[in-house]
Amino acid sequence: MATLSERLPQNVPGRFYVDSTCIDCDMCRTTAPEFFRRDDETGFSYVYRQPVTPEEVAQAEEARNCPTDSIGNDGLVEP
Repeated sequence: MATLSERLPQNVPGRFYVDSTCIDCDMCRTTAPEFFRRDDETGFSYVYRQPVTPEEVAQAEEARNCPTDSIGNDGLVEP
């Protein structure tokens, strides 16, 4: 399970995030490329855009099937 205290600084603010347990497997970037990108310097994925619509949230939730459970959705929700 992703840990908020291990949230990577590359993530944009919002409820979805990738933490430091990412192993760069590319699953989230393949499943939801509209929300996840790779940081080439660190070799980790991160959330570069938060989902807004119910359909987008469902796609981001599907990406949470991450093999290392590195994607969380308990980050700060923007007002």
